[in-house]
Amino acid sequence: MAELAAKASTWWAIFQINFHEKLVYRGDFMLGTLMRFLPILTQIFLWSAIFSAKGGGESTGEEIAGYSYYNIVAYYLLSTVSRAFSSMPGLASGIALQIREGEIKKYLIQPLDLISFFLLNRIAHKLTYYIVALVPFAIVFILCRGYFSGWPPGHVLACYFTSLILSFMLGFFMEATIGMIGFWFLEVRSLLFVYMLFTFFLSGHMFPLDMLNELGGPWAMIIKSLPLMYLAYFPAAVFLEKITGAELMWGLIVQVGWVVFFIVASRLAFHYGVKQYSAYGG
Repeated sequence: MAELAAKASTWWAIFQINFHEKLVYRGDFMLGTLMRFLPILTQIFLWSAIFSAKGGGESTGEEIAGYSYYNIVAYYLLSTVSRAFSSMPGLASGIALQIREGEIKKYLIQPLDLISFFLLNRIAHKLTYYIVALVPFAIVFILCRGYFSGWPPGHVLACYFTSLILSFMLGFFMEATIGMIGFWFLEVRSLLFVYMLFTFFLSGHMFPLDMLNELGGPWAMIIKSLPLMYLAYFPAAVFLEKITGAELMWGLIVQVGWVVFFIVASRLAFHYGVKQYSAYGG
């Protein structure tokens, strides 16, 4: 019990240090955070133009693959929230850089778990982000409240917040696994570029993935069998009640399964990566 309390105290101290570190350059951090809201306006104008073109100048009253203009804007706002949880800027490239330049050895000689350290660092980063972005997010959602039909039932909200937390865990362990590949290849930027490219299109950040159902063929099934859809599409679809009942429960189970898979994958990559890692000098 005393050992567990000592570990908890250590992790709490690491979290506090990381949290305060994020606030050192709070001016730059706040400006960067606020600039991320500009694409929201771009997407709203883009979808307005698409629906207006389809409706001969009127954006309302038309539907595309079962989505009205109001549905699609609401979906995009919610997928932005999902990506705020699941995106991990600089995580994989940072891990690979520390491996390549030998900085990672300072963690290996200390009595702490490297992956847990990075996880606490990322939790501190996200907490800082949410504190800064809370007011802008609230303003955007208040201004755009007309695009939503109302709050979903309590049990749907519970599933939505659960899927958001799982999307954070999934995004972290996926990128941590990619970063650990640096033990073998040292440089992972090309691999990370491919990952980011697929994530941008196949996570549902650009459009709802169930729009692909009308294409026919195996594409929709293939895309929905990938873990990427749980980074943006799934939480947003849960909130909008596009996924309900048994399908919702099954989706949450699969999301948990992917999180566990990448936890194991990152642990194995770190375990075997350290075995063949060499560091020289001071």
